[in-house]
Amino acid sequence: MMTDTDRLARVFAAICARAAIPVMEVYATEFTADQKADRSPVTEADRRAEDVILHELAGALPGVPVLAEESFEAGLRPDIAGEFVLVDPVDGTKEFINKNDEFTINIALIRDRVPVAGCVYAPALSRIWLGGGEAAAAPLAPGGAFDPAAAQIIRTRPAPAGGLTAVMSRSHADEETRAFAETLGVTDTISAGSSLKFCRVAEGQADVYPRFGPTKEWDTGAGHAVLIAAGGAVTRPDGGPFLYGKTDTEYLNGPFVAWAHGPR
Repeated sequence: MMTDTDRLARVFAAICARAAIPVMEVYATEFTADQKADRSPVTEADRRAEDVILHELAGALPGVPVLAEESFEAGLRPDIAGEFVLVDPVDGTKEFINKNDEFTINIALIRDRVPVAGCVYAPALSRIWLGGGEAAAAPLAPGGAFDPAAAQIIRTRPAPAGGLTAVMSRSHADEETRAFAETLGVTDTISAGSSLKFCRVAEGQADVYPRFGPTKEWDTGAGHAVLIAAGGAVTRPDGGPFLYGKTDTEYLNGPFVAWAHGPR
């Protein structure tokens, strides 16, 4: 039975498909990147996609606060005391700049500090992942209509007997992350960019995604929603809950581990 969060994930999918049009227009050009105050890169694609997403969300979820990366950078601080939406218009800007296709558009709804609905869309790969009451993946061309009949349910896989496979950041892997993976008995690694790492765990290609480097809540909310719906979990390295709405840190995440089958 489709839940309200499944329906909401489909709404997010439609919005992502529309936002992908300006993203792919920029991607096809010889664009230049600017540098934000935190020295992270940003392109015209981020700004144009966020404009589309914010406009669409205002119609789809009137009155629900939206915490979006570029608006936050511009100084907007919405009241997120209740439920709120997280938006990353282009996650994996380094992947976007390098034109390796592994960037995503992310939207997630946070309720009681936990992601309950979200989607991760990789427009250059024409692939989308949704998480609500259940998790699914489907083909979706930029600007296209999401076809529920083409979606396939995805689930995390059981822990393999021969050792775990970890998915690591293509751009941000560090020694602390690698050392933690070794303590888990990881015997193989795969690389992925942006929030695709959560999706690789959610669809059974890997068992764990550890991350000790800095991220913001909009980087993780959508992938977290997909992984929860697929049967996985995201925790702090000590096994404690990984929560959202961290106004005290300006939405900066601490270290986390995304699991296919729970902390070991």
